Amino acid sequence: MYDPTVARLTYRALLGRRRALILGALPLLLIVLSAAVRGLTGADDQTAADVLGGFALATMVPIIGVIAGTGAIGPEIDDGSVVYLLSKPLKRPTIILTKLIVAIAVTMVFSAVPTMIAGLILNGNGQQIAVAYTVAALVASIAYAALFLLLGTVSRHAVVFGLVYALVWEALFGSLVPGARTLSVQQWSLAVAHQVAGGDLVTSEVSLATATVLLVAVTVLATWYAGQKLRSLTPAGEE
Repeated sequence: MYDPTVARLTYRALLGRRRALILGALPLLLIVLSAAVRGLTGADDQTAADVLGGFALATMVPIIGVIAGTGAIGPEIDDGSVVYLLSKPLKRPTIILTKLIVAIAVTMVFSAVPTMIAGLILNGNGQQIAVAYTVAALVASIAYAALFLLLGTVSRHAVVFGLVYALVWEALFGSLVPGARTLSVQQWSLAVAHQVAGGDLVTSEVSLATATVLLVAVTVLATWYAGQKLRSLTPAGEE
């Protein structure tokens, strides 16, 4: 269910010079912001939680997920080069799973690692804040990659839809409408982070059990459906 050639091509597409610069911009901004906040306010647990929750998890992680998830397959479908893959003796689920693994890995590296660094800068991991939000970023990376890979498979406007979900649904509606929080990857990952950190600095509107079920269900269903959609594409149809 994993093809090294597909993985290598996907890594090359995601980590090309232009896309790598985009992927690296937000993590760099997070680290610079964290250093500035630490210099101005000193080590403060609440401030660290606010920065990591408000910027890292709510903005940086989903946007990186959009870039990595949609970029893993969307451009190939748009320019027709996916025909090359479909003409090879590869099962469609293998292609999707390989691209999902690559998208997850890229999202994790560009989101979880800088989140950990930022947390250490902000308060030296006081009250396990840095570790908690790093775990949340890792968990969210999996679900986001699966969701946005699916979007890249079913829509030519996947980036737009992904940004609408990340910035409008999760950041806006998720903070204003209580019911929307239940359908938020951010809240699901915060439930896991709350379990790691304990206390009241990291909270979630969703219980850990519910969050775990939803994270697994969304990841599995999105991956399965993406495989089904790719199965419906044929070289003849693309030509």
